[in-house]
Amino acid sequence: MPGTVLLLAASPTGRGRLVDAAAVLPVLAAVPPGVLAGTDTANVVELADPLEPQAVLTRLRAAAAAPGPLTVYVTGQLQLDRRQRLPHLSLARTTPATVRYTAFPWHWFREELRLRAPDTTTLLADLHADPDAWSHLHGTPLDTGRSTAVYGRIAPPPPHRRTPASPSYMKAVATILRSGHRPPLEHLHQQALSRLADDPATAASLVLTSAPPLPGDPHAAISAAVRSGRHADADALAARCEQAAVRAHGPGTEEVLHWTEVRADLAMLAGDAPRSCHTWLTIATTRLAVGQSPDTPAVETAVDRAHHQWGRITDPTRARELGPALADLRLRVPGSHKGALADVHRQLRQLQAG
Repeated sequence: MPGTVLLLAASPTGRGRLVDAAAVLPVLAAVPPGVLAGTDTANVVELADPLEPQAVLTRLRAAAAAPGPLTVYVTGQLQLDRRQRLPHLSLARTTPATVRYTAFPWHWFREELRLRAPDTTTLLADLHADPDAWSHLHGTPLDTGRSTAVYGRIAPPPPHRRTPASPSYMKAVATILRSGHRPPLEHLHQQALSRLADDPATAASLVLTSAPPLPGDPHAAISAAVRSGRHADADALAARCEQAAVRAHGPGTEEVLHWTEVRADLAMLAGDAPRSCHTWLTIATTRLAVGQSPDTPAVETAVDRAHHQWGRITDPTRARELGPALADLRLRVPGSHKGALADVHRQLRQLQAG
């Protein structure tokens, strides 16, 4: 099922502009639609410095009605209306006195996205707050509803108003995605933040990380996502289960390794042999590191599956990158298949000769 992507970049014109929101759109537009959505194909809707809140609402409502996965990328600035003190996304004509009429109420995101199916909706946000909104947000976090996964940051008001700030978090996200692969959203979020480690605004920012609750039966939800072709959503849910197991049981435990194995199988089902191979290699190495012997069935299975997936890699560069690690493991874990190590060495020689 195709995904839907809404790219929304909005900030006021004139002196009230805190961030050059639209500057990120060319970088996001360079990312393949399927990577933006985490699906094989996707429809992309772009809104650059829109003028009217109703126009934004119309586009958001249409995107929310799409049956497949929805990813909303929002870049802009937050202001409070003077009457109800509610956060709004400023649009091109917004001024402090006209927020209520010319900006987009943030709670409209919650209302339009609340009826979507679980685990199908993601909002990535790079926001800058004016002083009034910044003070408000420290006591009242942004609310996008329980069914939407939210990642991003809210930067404080810039110390100097002469030049609008750069949407550096969203630019980092777009740069990572231009590699052609969308990692699990939590990983994408952390990678983007790590690229901004030296940015003072990022250090002072409010970080947004709110994934919706895990379903009661995550295995069933993952299977349903795979059946509908939503491989990225399936992997994202498995990644959340993996991280929850790390927090509950600690790294290297069977509970964690179970979900890592699920992710290795999901990569195989998605046709991503390099990622599946790498994940199985990691599982085997982890099992050995926690004291399991080379002839433990789970260790042998992990190495066998890594070997199988390695043989299905069509990119010679990736095969050459993963081959030495597989050879090292095959030396320690020869398994029940005679000649497995010799097979790895033979294929490596062929790759190096080619």
